Amino acid sequence: MTTAHHPAQERAGASAFSADSLSSRAPRRLAADLMSVSFAISVRSVAGSAVEEDARRVRMARRVTAARLRYCGLEPLVEDATLIVSELVTNAILHSGGTQVTFTMAVRDDVLHLAVHDAMPGGPAARIADSESERGRGLFLVDCLARQHGGKWGTADEGATTYCELTLMGAQQ
Repeated sequence: MTTAHHPAQERAGASAFSADSLSSRAPRRLAADLMSVSFAISVRSVAGSAVEEDARRVRMARRVTAARLRYCGLEPLVEDATLIVSELVTNAILHSGGTQVTFTMAVRDDVLHLAVHDAMPGGPAARIADSESERGRGLFLVDCLARQHGGKWGTADEGATTYCELTLMGAQQ
């Protein structure tokens, strides 16, 4: 089952925009915009390829990320943020051993916060994959993209949450 949580202002139908953002060129972004999606994942006895249903969950997370960023007027971050989300959700699905993943995206204090929580302690670590490896570059890419956007990535909750933060400087249209 997939559940989504949106800002209370939007659910209540209240205006989510300040007077400054009413211009068509201003970003449509809340001061503290938050969106969260939880979904079940398949249980694996060993790390391996994602089953088709889990692969669809990764695609869903990418689409939700892109749509939300466009809604917030952050189109320039769509490509990099969707790649980051894809890597973080895929890692949670393949390596957590859990049965549920929660993806959260928040915009606060000119920072885009992306987080994936899998409820299983023992977080991921970036590694250097050799030239022949088909896997092992995801967190390296996350690290590079975070740094490129003046941000960072890491883990919290004893490794059960992996997050990435991107600054919004220059990302608004």
